[in-house]
Order: sequence, then C-alpha cells, then structure tokens
Amino acid sequence: MSINLQESFKAYDVRGIVGQSITRESVRATGAAFVDVLDLSGKTVLVGGDMRPSSPEFMDEFADGATARGADVVKIGLISTDELYFACGVLDAPGVTFTASHNPAEYNGMKMAKAGAVPISSETGLFDIRDAAQRYLESGVVALETTGSVSERDILVDYAQYLRNLVDLSSIRPLKVVVDAGNGMAGMTTPAVLGNAVLPALPLDVSPLYFDLDGTFPNHPANPLEPANLRDLQAAVVEQGADLGLAFDGDADRCFVVDEKGDPVTPSAIAALVAEREIARAQADGTEEPVVIHNLITSKAVPELVESLGGRAVRTRVGHSFIKGVMARENGVFGGEHSAHYYFKDFFNADTGMLAAMHVLAALGTQERPLSGLAEKYAPYVASGEINSEIEDKAAAVARVREALADEPIDVDDMDGTTFTHRTDGWWFNLRPSNTEPFLRLNVEGPDPATMERVRDEVLGLIRQ
Repeated sequence: MSINLQESFKAYDVRGIVGQSITRESVRATGAAFVDVLDLSGKTVLVGGDMRPSSPEFMDEFADGATARGADVVKIGLISTDELYFACGVLDAPGVTFTASHNPAEYNGMKMAKAGAVPISSETGLFDIRDAAQRYLESGVVALETTGSVSERDILVDYAQYLRNLVDLSSIRPLKVVVDAGNGMAGMTTPAVLGNAVLPALPLDVSPLYFDLDGTFPNHPANPLEPANLRDLQAAVVEQGADLGLAFDGDADRCFVVDEKGDPVTPSAIAALVAEREIARAQADGTEEPVVIHNLITSKAVPELVESLGGRAVRTRVGHSFIKGVMARENGVFGGEHSAHYYFKDFFNADTGMLAAMHVLAALGTQERPLSGLAEKYAPYVASGEINSEIEDKAAAVARVREALADEPIDVDDMDGTTFTHRTDGWWFNLRPSNTEPFLRLNVEGPDPATMERVRDEVLGLIRQ
C-alpha cells in the first residue's frame, strides 16, 4: 500500500489512523529519516510510547529504522509525553514518543524533540524528516555497515523525583483529590508523582478514576477540553467531598482542574495562579522582571496580573512550538495556553500537566480557602469558550465583522487570526480560521456575562450570514 506521509505529518507532530496513514513500514522509515536528518548516527535516540495498542510495535519499528542508520536507541517504555521532554532534557538526547494525545483509539502518532527537549516542528525539521521518510518508504531503508544498539531504561522514578524537587508538597494541609486519567498515561504517572507508588507518600488522598491504561478508552474519550468528558470527574468530586479534581488528556501533557463544587476552573485562571507563584520564585532568586508567555486567546487577566506583580507579559500565537520558541528567546519563567498546556523554564521550556497540577495543589494546600474562593481573583472576566462556525469563505466573514465595527473605538491586530479589542468597554474577541477544516473559531471575553453574550451573539450573527 502506497502512503503519502503528508497525510500524517502535521505542523507540530505526526498523527494518523493506524494501518492507513501510519503503518509499521512508515514508522520504520521515519526512524531512519529521524537519524539522517538530525545527524544522529553514533548518538543516542530515546524511544517511548503511550498505552495505545499499536505503540509497542511502533516503538520496535522506529528503533529498527534508527539503529539501521547507526543510532543507539534507548527504549524508555511506557511514558507520558512530558516524560519524553524530561528525558530529552535530563539526558540531553533527542527522542520520540508514540501517542495521538486525545484522539480516538484508532489513531496513533509521534511527538518528537531534539536534545534538551527543543521542539521539532514543520519549521525546524519535521517536514525534512517526512520527506526523507517518504523516500525510504518508497525505496527501502538501507542499513549502514555499522548499525546501532538497543538498550532499555526506566525513567519514571527520576521523573517523579524531579517534579517533587520543583514543587514541595510535603508540608501542605491534607487534601482529597479526584484524578480522572481517562485510561491514559496519567494512570501511571499520578501514583508515581502524587501517590506512594515509587516515592514516600504526600499529604494527599488521591481517588483514582479510570487509571487502567487502556488505549481503547472504554469510559470516555481522553479529551478533557470537551465538557462531556469532565462529567464523571465533576460528579465524583461532589459525591466524595473532595477538595478538587484533576483531569488529564491521553498522553498527560494537559491538565484540567475542577473545584470542590465540581465547577471547571478555566485554564486562564490556572495560568494566572501558576504565573504568580513562578514570578515570586524568580524574584526571590534575583530576577528583576520575570517574563511570562501567554497566547492571544488567554484571558487578559493573565497579562494584567503579571504586570501588577512586576513581571513582563509576552503575547504570542497559539501553538506549542511558538510558545516554546518565545520561552527560549525571552528567557520566560512560565507560559500558559487556553488549551491547558503549561510551560516551565525549569522543565526545559516544555509543557507538563503534572507540574501545573502540583502548583495548584501547593497553592491550595498552603492556605485555608476552598479552591473556588482561591480561584476567584484569577478569573475576573467572563469568557465564551471556543465556538466553531462552519463557514466556507472565512475571509469574507471576517471582513463583514471589520466593516460592521469600523466606526467603533476598537483596536484590531492580525497576530493569529484577527483580534478586536474595545478600548473603553473592556471586551475583546478573536476570530481564527482553522487550517484544516472549514471552521472559523470565535473566542470572546467581557467584563460581565451580559456584555460577553451580547458581543458573542452579534459576532456570530455577522459571520453566519
């Protein structure tokens, strides 16, 4: 079967349907191409994967292709995506993990990083790897005279200890936390980091929900961004009288939080909470103006808080490669996205849902208020959430909005899609066209529910004409 790798190689990772757009042959070819493009012959390459049924054989195939081209492969086994970034950072080696994150069971894919956890995207070598893999797929992988070796290494204990060294939870007040792993990799990492599976117990009573590693996702999709997938967690938090709930996506690089009432705490509020802690830590270490990165869909409460604390807020486009690039360039201490990706200087500028969760636990456990009360100051505005409209001529729809608001005191910028900010009424919205689907994505934020709803409805009326 002939496969066009353009179908599975995306801007930031590889993702496709197993047996169709991602196969054993294409994975082996990608392993060989990874080594060639990054000049890794004679060097170490880390290979891991999540709990999806196809991940073990894909790890083997990638290793075969990589060793054929001279790399020494270290298999790090079952891992969350942030474990890959940890390993690439601590071991200073490039690597790949097989995962399709929150996608359904029939998918798998690859997330790649260079040594030091530097991201690999379409702009930094991913498409070069794709093109080299396509050639190998068509002509076969040619092994070097001296091939590489394969060894194994378990990194779970080191990963858990590393995170505990960054956020000390040993002296917080006792907390009961329900964790929904969604049958994903958090079912393995949560007991290691927050429980006593590999390290001494913390003052946490962890109530597990769907911790069995099962890439068929028998309970609900491992995508907490969809409200329906939070319902079991919300109900469990209320029923058990827990202090909070945590929900991770399939590869556990994103974390969503619900308070003691079962109400979701917005990712922007979590970003503001963590930013406050990271700014204080950096200032205590002598940094005069700590930098915090946020994407343009994040609540304006985040940059406002950062500036009020003596930090500097830097706005960037949506997408982890942009955030990580700006984190490195600006020497940022922390970065947050509306999609619940959280990035840390002390974690190689990479995103980790578990470390963000630990900051929330630390903030909650060092004071007496419930999470709903603690989070109030971080969420002063009202957001619509992302609303998708299926529109073929997206440019014309945006043009209608521009024309309708031409006489209003509004600032417009085109950093990522089009953002409209009212200079006096305190609201803003962003329209971003999807690159792969006929969707125009709308995010609105206002000072109160009535204003947000009015702006939301007016904009939807304009774009859906």
